[in-house]
Amino acid sequence: MATHDLPDGSARADAAVPPGFQPHARRSPLTDPWEPLYARVTGEAVVLGLHVRPAHTNARGLVHGGLIAALADNAMGLSCAARLGDGRRPLTAALSVDYLGTARPGQWLTFETGFVKTGRSLCVASALVLADGVPCARANATFTLAAPPAPEGSA
Repeated sequence: MATHDLPDGSARADAAVPPGFQPHARRSPLTDPWEPLYARVTGEAVVLGLHVRPAHTNARGLVHGGLIAALADNAMGLSCAARLGDGRRPLTAALSVDYLGTARPGQWLTFETGFVKTGRSLCVASALVLADGVPCARANATFTLAAPPAPEGSA
């Protein structure tokens, strides 16, 4: 078991992290409270994963739909960027989520991007969200593609 620092400064031991997952390197203010998050890069896709904790749930003790939507969006956007490989940045233009079941504390939740289609100005992706391997949501998104950031010092 590994010990991880939580955003509040405390530490806790996690259940085993499935093979191939590493701590997710891309942090953001939105996802910081949900840490630790994990990622597995598989060729041209990024799969996100986490152990569900009470901080991830709604008042009924189920994983909050907003967390599912945000992390599915994140996984699909990262997978689009990986597939593009040219520095263009996917920006969410449309996102839909179908909730198929529930997830609860103690389960391993994964966000698996299964389809990515890239074009000149758009990228379309879909993802399946699994709780201990059982589908609990599916998501689809369309991203507009922003130009890569300008190199530092250029005007």
